[in-house]
Amino acid sequence: MARRTGSADLPLHTGRVPAWLAGRMATLGAVICQAIVEHYGRDELLGRLAHPFWFQSFGAVMGMDWHSSGITTSVIGALKRGLEPLKDDLGVYVCGGRGRHSRRTPDELNLLGERIGFDAQGLTRASRLVAKVDSAAVQDGFDLYLHGFFVTREGRWTVVQQGMNGEKRQARRYHWHSGALASFVDQPHAAIEGPQQGEIINLTDRRAEKSRSAQLDLLAHLGPDRIVKELQTEMPPEAPSAQLSLPHLVMPAHHDVRSSDVFTRRLHATLAAAAERGPVDFPELLLTPGVGARTVQSLAMVAEVVHGAPYRFQDPGRFSLALGGKDRQPFPVPVKVYDETITVLKSAMQKAKLGNTEMLAALKRLDDQARRLESSARGPSLEAHIAHERARSPDYGGLSVFGWEKEPDDKASGSR
Repeated sequence: MARRTGSADLPLHTGRVPAWLAGRMATLGAVICQAIVEHYGRDELLGRLAHPFWFQSFGAVMGMDWHSSGITTSVIGALKRGLEPLKDDLGVYVCGGRGRHSRRTPDELNLLGERIGFDAQGLTRASRLVAKVDSAAVQDGFDLYLHGFFVTREGRWTVVQQGMNGEKRQARRYHWHSGALASFVDQPHAAIEGPQQGEIINLTDRRAEKSRSAQLDLLAHLGPDRIVKELQTEMPPEAPSAQLSLPHLVMPAHHDVRSSDVFTRRLHATLAAAAERGPVDFPELLLTPGVGARTVQSLAMVAEVVHGAPYRFQDPGRFSLALGGKDRQPFPVPVKVYDETITVLKSAMQKAKLGNTEMLAALKRLDDQARRLESSARGPSLEAHIAHERARSPDYGGLSVFGWEKEPDDKASGSR
């Protein structure tokens, strides 16, 4: 039974992802998905994508603007490109996208159905239904312009779609999940730190069996268009706000990452874990001049995206501290660190396919160590950490939409 799993309100951002970042996002996003499937399976990956807080953190760790609406488009686009050569091996397929690409979703599903053998007609109906509900049944002022459909070879799916409100300069993202799966969002510890948003409606609960059956009967006998018309007729004025009873992420308008946006104790734990586990698990990496230790810090944050529990993603801004942001917030993207992070992760996956899972296990130990150190680790303030990253940015190959970072004039003159 399909259900809405959450939503997010995001400031509207214009512009395009530069080619140098888009290619890296596609590679990093794909290898993170591979690691999740390797450890936890395809259903778990669908559950992660269906969680609004995790999805935003996923985009932030890949170097996109940590708070903006652009994360939705760029993540879906990156995964569509990055998973394309891996789709049959991984068993995960990405359909749809922004604008005209969203309208091609039925054709893409039909082609997949012919090739793989799942129920393309049923999946197309589900795609239409969730789009209709979020565009017509819920009159919240956001016009849909993006529809991403993630489906596995078993026919299970997650939909991530987004609408725009030009007057408010905001976008709203909606997440849907195909059923009562044993997944990320259904685990007992799937709580979100932060303000109480109301009671969560859990249609996977056994007590909701009659509700699920009734909804399936409605879908079978009336079809999605008729259901939408009935909803529009019967829905009381206050009903649209009911969507906020599910996990709802609200990102701030400010572009800089502030202390109020980050749980600094978790940042300190990540830095401490990288320092303690790095020499043990990544000795060769640490021999790389100037970059190795910094890459272990990046890997520790990526490890949390792969292994972290839902409550750990309430502060997506923290994950932008892994690989920066294309608009130089919180600091320019450290291209050398980014490429080294990808190299380590791809090597870990290649070795795992050959039966050697030690490097993947080492990445998990980074995340485990960070959790153990969370209550005791100490470190610099967020402002000091960001200032240090910006100062080292030229050494790390810092790059943003404004160009390459240059050495300060005093440092450059002193080296001559």
